[in-house]
Amino acid sequence: MEQLKIKHASAMPAPTWSWLRMNDTEISLPAALARGGDIEIEAPDTLLDTASTFEGALAELQEHLDAKRTNATDDRACVRAAQMDQEGTGGRETSDGSLGDLDTPALSRYQKRATLEEVAGDVTRAFETGIGMDARSYLNFAAGETVTIATEAGSTGEATIRVTGDAGTTVAASIDAVAAPDSSLSLTIALDAAPGSSDDASSNQGPAGVIGSELRVFAGAHSHVDVTVYVTADAGFVAVDDSGYVLDEGARVQVRHIVLGGGVTATGMAADLRSDTARIDIDTRYLASGSERRDFNYVVRHRGKRTISNIIANGVLAGSSKKCLRGTIDLVHGCKGSEGTERETVLIADEGVENKTVPTILCDEDDVAGNHGATIGHVRPEQLFYLESRGVSSEDAEALFIRAKLEDAALSAPDERIRAAILRLGNRLIDGFAEELEGDAA
Repeated sequence: MEQLKIKHASAMPAPTWSWLRMNDTEISLPAALARGGDIEIEAPDTLLDTASTFEGALAELQEHLDAKRTNATDDRACVRAAQMDQEGTGGRETSDGSLGDLDTPALSRYQKRATLEEVAGDVTRAFETGIGMDARSYLNFAAGETVTIATEAGSTGEATIRVTGDAGTTVAASIDAVAAPDSSLSLTIALDAAPGSSDDASSNQGPAGVIGSELRVFAGAHSHVDVTVYVTADAGFVAVDDSGYVLDEGARVQVRHIVLGGGVTATGMAADLRSDTARIDIDTRYLASGSERRDFNYVVRHRGKRTISNIIANGVLAGSSKKCLRGTIDLVHGCKGSEGTERETVLIADEGVENKTVPTILCDEDDVAGNHGATIGHVRPEQLFYLESRGVSSEDAEALFIRAKLEDAALSAPDERIRAAILRLGNRLIDGFAEELEGDAA
């Protein structure tokens, strides 16, 4: 089957050694898919009937930031070098053969781009999503239109977006969410495959279909935004979840990614903590079994003072599954008093899995804190021996870890439709999963 390839997707802002093959990923999508599937948006009219736009919110923030900027010249060496390179005068050797200005450093492409972006202070041009422009274009095309969900100042709103795929089709939702100052907005996005459409999952014809979501979020001053994304697609589907966030002063954002299904999933998120005291907390939980692939890319830019970010991931890998998680916390010049933390815990339930974890801290400021770490471990042989001595086979032991992840998601599901999707997925992985869980609950 002819494939459409999105190359260099979910790229790390500052690449590491290329031989590690972790700097980015390639997403292969069937080229012959028709638009189909189903999109449902459950939201009150007060959230949908709005004149607010994502672009308008960024423009208002830009005016506020420009009013606070001073005209003082930034004489740092990195700024001088970036501007010289931009003007085409970046050579260190002068016409008379001398070495010239040795105090002006040579910059990498990343350093040059980051420095010019910082000096410009342009919120719109700096906006990014976790997977990147090509994926954003594909998802917006598949969606056909972008729906804006917006709150009024001081109000509270809640919405659910359901994207359901069918075999042989591509379907995606494109959502702009704008939380006005001092308001609260809660979004739930469910990416699922239609029951029965996964019959193609075991075929050799490639992915049965594509489902996805493109989300842009603006969190106004002192607003609270809560976003939860569930991925429960069957094994024959590619699921692409791309998002970008901009936070104004004092905004609080909570993001949860619960990725349980899908043959190939790509989850990307970028956040711009543009104003002082903004905070974002990211909680990712994932499961991969069989030959499934999971790819995550998180980029958090601390630009405001005393901003806080937390990237916490917890997952189980079984079978011959593969997973890569890139987490980048960028402490940009000027973000004094900020703190970023990223931490991942991975349980490897089978020797055939492949796990890659790339925690990264970028820093161009003092008086900041960046923390990162990962805990990755197999089930110890003595633990397996103990279970086997009690009549639990290695396959059943693996199922215990998968069951725990699915049970946690099912018990915390926000509504019955999402819960039913998790139970359906559980039944595909573990015989009688739904019946046992319902029996335990009773």
